[in-house]
Amino acid sequence: MDEVPDHLDHGLQIVFIGFNPSLRSGELGHHYANPRNHFWRILEHSGLTPRLYDASEDGELLRLGLGFTNIVARPTRGAEDITRGEYAEGRQILRDKLTRYRPEIACFVGKGVYTEFTRRAKADWGFQEEQPPIVDGVREFVAPSSSGLVRMPMPEIVAIYHRLYEYIQENT
Repeated sequence: MDEVPDHLDHGLQIVFIGFNPSLRSGELGHHYANPRNHFWRILEHSGLTPRLYDASEDGELLRLGLGFTNIVARPTRGAEDITRGEYAEGRQILRDKLTRYRPEIACFVGKGVYTEFTRRAKADWGFQEEQPPIVDGVREFVAPSSSGLVRMPMPEIVAIYHRLYEYIQENT
């Protein structure tokens, strides 16, 4: 199955970073394409996008200053199918992408994505201020996974993503 292409560019406000694409995303070639994934609704409800986008429009969000990548490019049924070797390689590739493109914020879509990338034992929701960022000058933000399997109530998830919206509004 083909990898889902990154949507990255210089000057982005936020790059959303997932574990890896779902099988459905791999089939369609777009990020967060599984219909049970709430990502696009979360972006709209948090204010990060002006309307509800479809996964097929993921490339259009570059114009809004939003980009997409993953720590591992290979689509799988679940993150448990990613090998240790893929994570090790993915950490370096992701670090290189963040260094090259230098988004203002790297938003990790799930605590596990952040802890896997940084090798830190834990994380709180929101901006990670207690330790220096892995890539100098790129602020790190941890948001809940948008997977339909997440048990956190949707209003709580949206409120965490809304912190990104508020930051962007205050700092642009």
